[in-house]
Amino acid sequence: MKKYNVGVIGATGMVGQRFLLLLENHPWFEVKCLAASSSSAGKKYKDAVRRWHMASPMPEKFADITVLDAKADIQKISSEVDFCFCAVNMNKEEIKALEYAYAKAECPIVSNNSAHRFTEDVPMVIPEINADHIEVIKAQRERLGTKRGFIAVKSNCSLQSYVPLLHPLKKFGILEAVVTTYQAISGAGKTFETMPEIVDNVIPYIGGEEEKSEKEPLKIWGKLENGKIIPASSPAISAQCIRVPVSDGHTAACFVKFENKPAKEEILKTWKEFSGEPQKLKLPSAPKQFIHYFEEDNRPQAKLDRNTENGMAVCAGRLREDNIFDYKFVGLSHNTLRGAAGGAVLLAELLAVKGYFD
Repeated sequence: MKKYNVGVIGATGMVGQRFLLLLENHPWFEVKCLAASSSSAGKKYKDAVRRWHMASPMPEKFADITVLDAKADIQKISSEVDFCFCAVNMNKEEIKALEYAYAKAECPIVSNNSAHRFTEDVPMVIPEINADHIEVIKAQRERLGTKRGFIAVKSNCSLQSYVPLLHPLKKFGILEAVVTTYQAISGAGKTFETMPEIVDNVIPYIGGEEEKSEKEPLKIWGKLENGKIIPASSPAISAQCIRVPVSDGHTAACFVKFENKPAKEEILKTWKEFSGEPQKLKLPSAPKQFIHYFEEDNRPQAKLDRNTENGMAVCAGRLREDNIFDYKFVGLSHNTLRGAAGGAVLLAELLAVKGYFD
């Protein structure tokens, strides 16, 4: 596989930092540009980062790179890289405009942001589930008038804890699902140091999260028609999203009703055998076993299991029959790895293999 030169836009933030740890020794992607806000521009990366949030130290190879201005240096960045990852902290309209500007400068964007998730010709991809949606990029390029430039996004981080577990069960006819997600503070870009109010506390509201959790799966399960992704009309999903005092790892309690109720053994077999395009293509970041089921009553646990397969697997447990729905179970995913930067890197690997950066 050829090497690609890569930029990270929003490099100083928590997800940007996670990108750099993942890209430090990546076999295909070489980081050439780091970009952030104008207040960080012109500084060395080690000086621009106000707080290093990761448990692993800052990679030395990036410490002395001069940070560029994400807005002012679009042409310079676009000329030096094959594509960029984007994880900026701005309002939605500003992010939309910024990502369009890079795409129109012929720099493909693999985005961690939510701004373009419901743009009809922007693929929102969990690579094991809807890899085929990247084909909409052809129509997006026609709309933008670009040869190389486009935008592809990953879904909301909380989805990874239950959508990959529901997806293989769709063959049994999912009628409806109810999910409550218990979301780590890193999902808000926080640590216990920067979010003291979460200690000994549970906050029953995360702005915008419940709407995303109910709507985004329907786009992921949608169909590609006439250059647009048409969201699925079912199954109905009802979500509650709660912030809990956990550093990393989103947990989901999920209840599901089927048209054709399977036996418990059928569900476990389906999960065990499920794999997708990343496993078939042996992408560098792909977990070998996508779904890991734990037989123990007290698993999966965020602290013990979030790093399963380098944080890129989805964990499940406590599958049992329910007296209102057919079944209930618990899911877990690492929200800044599978859910954010890692999911975006996996999407970029898929796009690279399929020739979208060439």
